[in-house]
Amino acid sequence: MDDDARNQVTRLLHDVGRHDAAREELLTLVYDHLRRIAQLRMKGERAGHTLEATGLVHEVFLKLMGDENIGWQNRGHFYAAAARAMQQILIDHARRRKADKRGGGRTRVPLSVVDLAQDVDPDQILALDEAMEELEASDPRAASVVRLRFFAGLEVAETAEVLGLSERTVMRDWAYARALLFEKISENG
Repeated sequence: MDDDARNQVTRLLHDVGRHDAAREELLTLVYDHLRRIAQLRMKGERAGHTLEATGLVHEVFLKLMGDENIGWQNRGHFYAAAARAMQQILIDHARRRKADKRGGGRTRVPLSVVDLAQDVDPDQILALDEAMEELEASDPRAASVVRLRFFAGLEVAETAEVLGLSERTVMRDWAYARALLFEKISENG
């Protein structure tokens, strides 16, 4: 995304609460980026999941735009919230799948994000969520780096810009967080 597009996203985020046209224009600008992130999150899944990636993007966008009282600070604030929303949607889905495996109430659910990550072991996703909670408690900055890099798909430079850190600090936090998360997930798995 070039500087003009970045500035336009920030401007639209400030205008979202004032008029619906800003919301539609914002979706147009961020859609491709969010869709790429969703596709990366679903990489390795069974074939034919393009609608599910689209569903995830739409669910994230609706979740973010549903509360008009959010005072978006900038593009980074939006992508950080998008990363957290995407993470939460996938975690919630894994919890539902795990409950279903234990014989939980099976009911017909409309096609939506619920069909995401069908072939991923819910225990792995839940172990990642538990490890992320521990990381958040011990090192919130490193957890923010993980969310932006992994869940929002931002590059090191973009992550540094969003968090107001140097690229070296982001790379150091990223390496630390990956090692810690791997260790925690290995302990649980």
